[in-house]
Amino acid sequence: MVEPSDVEVEVARLLHARGERMTAPRRAVIRVLAAESGHAGAEDVVRAVAGLDAAVHRASVYRTLEALSDLGVVQHVHVGHGATAYHLLRSGPPHLHASCRRCGAVRDLPAALLDGVAARVHDEADFDLDATHVALSGTCGDCRRAAQAREDGSAG
Repeated sequence: MVEPSDVEVEVARLLHARGERMTAPRRAVIRVLAAESGHAGAEDVVRAVAGLDAAVHRASVYRTLEALSDLGVVQHVHVGHGATAYHLLRSGPPHLHASCRRCGAVRDLPAALLDGVAARVHDEADFDLDATHVALSGTCGDCRRAAQAREDGSAG
């Protein structure tokens, strides 16, 4: 039997405090996300969970991702054209993300990065911004440098 990780123990404690329990699908999803170093798409999580426990249905994985997001231990962020990525919040509150429109890389950004923008949006438009829910779109440095190198090579 695999020993539960610190993350599983903490999530079980949080679930118990809400009158819920740790289920096999929840345990499998947590293990997959704990092993993931980046931001995993829901279908990536479904495939990885199937490798751990083939009895877990895909709908259970989706429900679990939503439940863990509601619990505050998983952050989901919309990247690209409707795709959603998930990752464990290992420490601290939700943070911002940037998504490269060329290579698809998702990078974490400091939560306070857009505080000035959020304050201005609040003051000028009477709107409270939740920038942690969607990724900022742009081009990462690697893709920008590669495009510049191609441009420099074709210009010479």
